[in-house]
Amino acid sequence: MRKWTIPSVLLLLCLLCLLPDQGRKIHVNAEDNSDELVDPPKIEDKIGAVPNGLSTDSDVVKREAESISRRSLRNTAEKFEFQAEVSRLMDIIINSLYSNKDIFLRELISNASDALDKIRFLSLTDKEILGEGDNAKLDIQIKLDKEKKILSIRDRGIGMTKEDLIKNLGTIAKSGTSAFVEKMQTSGDLNLIGQFGVGFYSVYLVADYVEVISKNNDDKQYVWESKADGAFAISEDTWNEPLGRGTEIRLHLRDEAGEYLEESKLKDLVKRYSEFINFPIYLWASKEVEVEVPADEDDTSEEEESTETKTSEEEEEDAEKTEDEDSEKKPKTKKVKETTYEWELLNDVKAIWLRSPKEVTEEEYNKFYHSLAKDFSDDKPLTWSHFTAEGDVEFKAVLFVPPKAPHDLYESYYNANKSNLKLYVRRVFISDEFDELLPKYLNFLMVMQDNTFKV
Repeated sequence: MRKWTIPSVLLLLCLLCLLPDQGRKIHVNAEDNSDELVDPPKIEDKIGAVPNGLSTDSDVVKREAESISRRSLRNTAEKFEFQAEVSRLMDIIINSLYSNKDIFLRELISNASDALDKIRFLSLTDKEILGEGDNAKLDIQIKLDKEKKILSIRDRGIGMTKEDLIKNLGTIAKSGTSAFVEKMQTSGDLNLIGQFGVGFYSVYLVADYVEVISKNNDDKQYVWESKADGAFAISEDTWNEPLGRGTEIRLHLRDEAGEYLEESKLKDLVKRYSEFINFPIYLWASKEVEVEVPADEDDTSEEEESTETKTSEEEEEDAEKTEDEDSEKKPKTKKVKETTYEWELLNDVKAIWLRSPKEVTEEEYNKFYHSLAKDFSDDKPLTWSHFTAEGDVEFKAVLFVPPKAPHDLYESYYNANKSNLKLYVRRVFISDEFDELLPKYLNFLMVMQDNTFKV
């Protein structure tokens, strides 16, 4: 062992002496070749091929900055308490009218229609008040955000100033509010909401937090917000998209109100309650369309496999086709379904009963009948009567005799809630539950009555 140990030690010492020189040579060579080094691999190649992987997402930064700004502005917003009478009103609506939550959309659309009527009336003497571009479009827009559970209703009406927001939505109760509270406590009739002009508060049937963004031509854009906890706040709006003019109401829906995030539900409600509103109502609706995209290699290989089983005649035809295709050298594509969004008009039927019978054509009566009766056949009504009644209560009505008896005629005879008589107030559907107005044997008649003034 001792013979091999000493030489081994000497060899090790020699190697240790040579290493510093080799290290210095390597270091010198590295410095000499530093200008010839290749670029390091890009980091985005290792993070899912995302371009600019190390750069900051400007959109994220912008959203975060807006969120911080919004929180700071809300902290400095003016706080108000609801007037005691309004608090009583909201408590009654939330706790007593929960059985028919659908009315909230009817009331919001009616309010939007009133705001549009006001700006249109003012524009008769001052056309510049409407503005230009989209601001001049008098319509109502409904939009959904399923992820955030937000339902938005927007109009380009007259809008509200800061004082209007305080006056109309919180502190100064209107003359009708007290009467409504008394009537509701005694009768419990939910149709009284529209008659007393306090329908806005029905939003709390489906929402636990509400934002009202409004812009009047005579003031800045403001945000009114409340959780129905006895207080509300108002602040100048510097973070939302400028409205130009009008009002947007955002309902942060309760968990149990998820059905109102479905497009089909909103379409049904508009058709039922607000089909004859004087202004167009649009829904931001989804739609599936077929688009052509470049075909994948897998798809082309499947097509090639399928051609192997063809007959000789089919092969000859395909050969001629392929020659033409090769000459054109068109890239192979395939059709796939994609979801797109567009504004869909929900109310295209005119309120013909407001016009003189002499001005309404037969075609318009037929179209109105099919809309009223939900009859999608080509059958025309046997006859109709269009008349006006004046007195303590003024109303207009249109009566249709259908071409054939309805399929549920005998069932409706024993159903007290089944009636073809529909009551509207200023184009807004109120009720169709009338048991004693018509004899049972006349249940097949289609009657539309509209009270032009609230009674």
